[in-house]
Amino acid sequence: MSQTPLSRNTSPEYTVPPIKEPNKLFKFLNSKKVVPYIFVSPFIISFLIFSLYPAIQAIIMSFQSILPGQIEFIGMRNYSRVFNPTFYKALSNTSIYVVLTVVILVIFPIILAVLLDSKIVKFKTFFRASLFMPALASTIVSGMVFRLMFGETDTATANQILGWMGIAPVDWRFNAWSGMFLMVLLCSWKWMGVNILYFLAALQNVPKELYEAADIDGASSLKKFIYVTLPFLKPVTIFVGTISVIAGFRMFEESFVFWEAGSPGNIGLTVVGYLYQQGIQQNDMGFGAAIGVVLMLIIFIVSFIQLILTGAFKKEGQ
Repeated sequence: MSQTPLSRNTSPEYTVPPIKEPNKLFKFLNSKKVVPYIFVSPFIISFLIFSLYPAIQAIIMSFQSILPGQIEFIGMRNYSRVFNPTFYKALSNTSIYVVLTVVILVIFPIILAVLLDSKIVKFKTFFRASLFMPALASTIVSGMVFRLMFGETDTATANQILGWMGIAPVDWRFNAWSGMFLMVLLCSWKWMGVNILYFLAALQNVPKELYEAADIDGASSLKKFIYVTLPFLKPVTIFVGTISVIAGFRMFEESFVFWEAGSPGNIGLTVVGYLYQQGIQQNDMGFGAAIGVVLMLIIFIVSFIQLILTGAFKKEGQ
């Protein structure tokens, strides 16, 4: 059976429908220049609402005296109260905490990541999962477990271990050194696994040919680590160090879980804890906002200096 070929309607009554041009708004939203901004817009909007706006409000509040139903601009009066002995004590505790946690949470994760990436360690998946598990636990819950382990009684786990070694029991939460030890230990235990994952990911980008060339030259394992591994880990090391500094200055939970109502002699008081005491517990929101602004400036200055010293602003080859 022969098929009838399709033929165009050429009758005078037939008119070709006009091609509908796309809407101008649709064309604008699909342009190559606009699409990237649409994809990042959720982050930008959330940053403006939840970060930039509260920061601006905090700066405004720092110049105000805020009482129920009464707000008054008082100039720099809140800032003149910030620099007092209690603030210096809180800043001292926080600075020591930042230095210790940055050293521990940068050096040990590098070493552990290199070991977990090597062939000498068996059951790598088990160890990686075990080290990451603490990050999933709440700081408050973890802190309560630590309080039980490091209790002041002779039957607490830590004091029992000291007793087996012939060492007298320690009042862990009532000494300056042991209080700092508890906060640093809790933070290190919780975030060690996360930093190990950062370095493990960076180790996958180290070219294996460099290790083979180093083997041919007879380089030892230590020299390969110093001259091959560490240079490739530098960007991640700067990143981990920066977020550790910022997180250290913002620390609050580790101190709160050990001394809710205040530590003896302010041995566990941090800058954010001092802000909480003044702004929330004492209902002095203007003064609390001034402490927050000062803390923000400290974090900015310290992070900026750290990035300069680590060469983060230098271009490749410089």
